[in-house]
Amino acid sequence: MAFNVNALGFGDNVVDRYEHIHTMYPGGNAVNFAVYAKKCGAARSAYMGIFGNDAAAEHVIASLEDEGIELDKCEQMIGENGAARVTVVDGDRVFLGSNEGGIRGDARYVLDRFDLSYMKQFDVVHSGNYCFTERELPKLKAAGVTVSFDFSDDSTDEYYEQIALYVDFAFFSAADAASEDEIRERLAWVKGLGPRFVSATAGAEGCIAYDGERYYRQLAKPVTDMKDTMGAGDSFLTSFLMCYLDSAKRGEDGAEAIERALDFAAGFASTVCGMEGSWGHGAPIVE
Repeated sequence: MAFNVNALGFGDNVVDRYEHIHTMYPGGNAVNFAVYAKKCGAARSAYMGIFGNDAAAEHVIASLEDEGIELDKCEQMIGENGAARVTVVDGDRVFLGSNEGGIRGDARYVLDRFDLSYMKQFDVVHSGNYCFTERELPKLKAAGVTVSFDFSDDSTDEYYEQIALYVDFAFFSAADAASEDEIRERLAWVKGLGPRFVSATAGAEGCIAYDGERYYRQLAKPVTDMKDTMGAGDSFLTSFLMCYLDSAKRGEDGAEAIERALDFAAGFASTVCGMEGSWGHGAPIVE
């Protein structure tokens, strides 16, 4: 399938170090967005962020180049690349710790006028809670850039209140919510902070989304060859946006387009669960 959408991931890149099999895989919310956009048919897909200069960084860069991702606005600095320690329990990925983004956590990306001119070429720029891009979001809002943002389990209410007003499409996990009513209440609260569309994923239970007028319920689709849930949420939000924004550019942005995009996203996410790591490219861990 092909979508007339230009997509840019802005923020984190890491290696996920699967310690039980001594293998590292490229990943990170913003990187995954760029790769999944490419895989599901985006017209143009790019990543913009900071790499370290160690073996882990070189592996992520080489993997992205192999996937055909545009890296023109990336920076490489002396220091350790972002890395997370991971294991898998019954098919579910379990995080064991991280180096807090490595050099990327210390040297934040600062957008200038030339960066913003580049970013305005894209239909959507995606970032997230672990991207260290929060202070740059007002610049994107002022430039008229459509922003997608992935909140996380440790995003506080205060964090939502500070960030959501700069976001057009907000995503978060509701796997620990007590009930569907609780999820709907949370969706309405986040929507009231500013985003035009909000979606909450709940693992095997699928997702609930809200556009300010109605709620949408999308069930998860079966996984034929489960290997790893790493990247399931990232692949869902990415493929939803590619399908929905493609429809919106044709003037079809109503409830039917949202339902179609949610269904497509559930199918795409199920195929990603059949990949090792977020999108493959495993390599031996280099100490």
